[in-house]
Amino acid sequence: MTTLFLMVGLPGAGKTTKARQLAEEHGALRLTPDDWMIPLFGEAETDAERKRDVLEGRMLWLALEALKLGTNVVVDYGCWSRDERSAIRCLVEAEDAGFRMVYLPVDEETQRARIAHRWATTPEETLPMTEADIQHGRAHFEEPDAAELEGRGAAGPPLGWTGWREWAADRWPSFA
Repeated sequence: MTTLFLMVGLPGAGKTTKARQLAEEHGALRLTPDDWMIPLFGEAETDAERKRDVLEGRMLWLALEALKLGTNVVVDYGCWSRDERSAIRCLVEAEDAGFRMVYLPVDEETQRARIAHRWATTPEETLPMTEADIQHGRAHFEEPDAAELEGRGAAGPPLGWTGWREWAADRWPSFA
């Protein structure tokens, strides 16, 4: 059975390092938006967040297509919200593929040190991150609970949505 590995965590948690390892171990296609953002859009874009949403939507579409073709996939988005993770899980399972969430927690001190190191050593491969960005991420990240990590308790889409596919098309505009 093909599997989608979903990397979950804040910047500096080690998601991309782990994603590379999983891709190698499982012969998987690795989809990491940061690898595409700078080459496609540069680092000084004022609407980079919206462009990232569009990029992630196409990558999610590509991930589902790869699963249909029998290719394992590692999706390295971070997926801060339960709704994002639930949507991806349901879309993957609708393709009769396996889903594995890989959550990497990180404390604030380690996070700051890793972000500083990444910026100092490979600035061409990463977007700058301010203290405000770090605090925003920590305030908005919805940590997965035990039930979510074990694949239990996947709720239906939020009120007003008929299904996760429709929700995902709204969240990631290029997914549809």
